[in-house]
Amino acid sequence: MIPRLRFANLPTPVEFLPRLSAELGGPELFVKRDDLTGLAFGGNKTRKLEFLLAEAQSQGAGSLITAGAVQSNHCRQTAAAAARFGLECILVLAGDPPPQLSANTLLDRLFGAEIVWSASSERDQVLKQTFDHAWNAGRRPYLIPYGGSSPTGAAAYALAIQELMEQQFNPDWIVFPTSSGGTQAGMLAGAAIHGYKGKILGISVDEPAEILKARVAGLAQETTDILGHSLALSPDEILVNDGYLGGGYGVMGENERQAVKLFARSEGLLLDPVYTGRAAGGLVDLVRQGFFSPDQRVLFWHTGGTPALFADRYREAFA
Repeated sequence: MIPRLRFANLPTPVEFLPRLSAELGGPELFVKRDDLTGLAFGGNKTRKLEFLLAEAQSQGAGSLITAGAVQSNHCRQTAAAAARFGLECILVLAGDPPPQLSANTLLDRLFGAEIVWSASSERDQVLKQTFDHAWNAGRRPYLIPYGGSSPTGAAAYALAIQELMEQQFNPDWIVFPTSSGGTQAGMLAGAAIHGYKGKILGISVDEPAEILKARVAGLAQETTDILGHSLALSPDEILVNDGYLGGGYGVMGENERQAVKLFARSEGLLLDPVYTGRAAGGLVDLVRQGFFSPDQRVLFWHTGGTPALFADRYREAFA
């Protein structure tokens, strides 16, 4: 087994959504609450960081460097993990600095992270420059890829599938938001290793399906390799729905707004406007279209992100 630091609140619960299921009149709907993993308001990246921080420590890292969007949930959890383990943290955030910090960016500062701002088109170049500068300054940086989506990070979701099966819950479908691909790749690796036979459907929040399928297939194979197994996947075997991209990444439309309101008012469950809101909107639409059979059980895997609800750009939509 690869090294791991245990700081997430696991296992996360699986909950039935009776009022939402009745409202939509389709299959039974459940939720896996990875918004409750515990670190800095929780989220799916906390699972990945258990392995990424262990790898950083094994390499003698003194700082963590990663990148994301202005309201990145991944960056927020990385900054919190760095603070917890006494490491410096540098975040490269793609976008314009907001007039005032709110939601995730406010939390980034609270955890002591240094923020480097970058144009979206120059993010990767600025990330490399930031890493090189930190390395030359003797800060012993450990680079965490976008979304924590390396084989090391994705391995966390192979174990999350094992966790789900140990909870004696075997849904016909798992539905969740997918972007950098690590969560989906880990789930597919875990399904192969632990014998999960259901279908794993990622709702893309930003990428065309063909790009995501190729990315996930390669990463899933690399993940099984480091776990001591082998897996041959073709992109055609990866299930990705890119029909809900709306106005693009981080642009909340009516699909996301209605999904966030529906989950809140039917189940008292908070989603975020970017990831879980978009994926939940896709899930709701698929149920209404009859995509799932009424006798099936569908699990929505809540990947967290709720602090983004309090970002200045989104909160007025729910006032």
